[in-house]
Amino acid sequence: MALHGNQENLSPHIVRQVFKEFTSLKNEPVEGVQVTVNEDDVSEIHATIEGPQGTPFAGGIFKMKLCLTKDFPSSPPKGFFQTKIFHPNVSASGEICVNTLKQDWNSKMGIRNVLLTIKCLLIHPNPESALNEEAGRLLLEHYSDYEDRAKLMTEIHALPPGSRAPKNEEKPSTSGLHRHIEGGVGGPASKKHAAEKLLEKKRKEKKRGLKRL
Repeated sequence: MALHGNQENLSPHIVRQVFKEFTSLKNEPVEGVQVTVNEDDVSEIHATIEGPQGTPFAGGIFKMKLCLTKDFPSSPPKGFFQTKIFHPNVSASGEICVNTLKQDWNSKMGIRNVLLTIKCLLIHPNPESALNEEAGRLLLEHYSDYEDRAKLMTEIHALPPGSRAPKNEEKPSTSGLHRHIEGGVGGPASKKHAAEKLLEKKRKEKKRGLKRL
């Protein structure tokens, strides 16, 4: 097995543990979460999370990764969203701030718990530990604005191709268009009529001028 990334810093015991967890996740996956592990480098775990229904992220597919440090499992993995998301606990660079990945972590917690926690974070953001201050402020003070921003980001960056409902744009009726062109206002017939009236007016003015002479 080739060693890349941070895997050379993981003990063989930890590598086996990660593979064991990966097998467990394949057999009993977390609902709405799919996990893939690079067999050449188990220190980086990739996953996709479906945006939970009833949240501004519904319908979106969010790519993320967990990076295992050399101190794992004594230290938690670092989590990053690779899909752009407007969320109080996700920085502009995608870094995830969640207590379970920091002070609440203990070495008995596994990858499954981390994924469950991040999924729950999409349902219940924590503005008190915000990495995105604007999102945290809007969540507390103007939820509707926060929701609109989060939905827009989801629509732009996270909706799978072809999932957007086509907009039924009504085409303007052309039933009266030909009539307008042929004989309506601005059409050739109306322009001809206007020219004839102007010519007749000039003729009358000329006749009046001749009479004065």
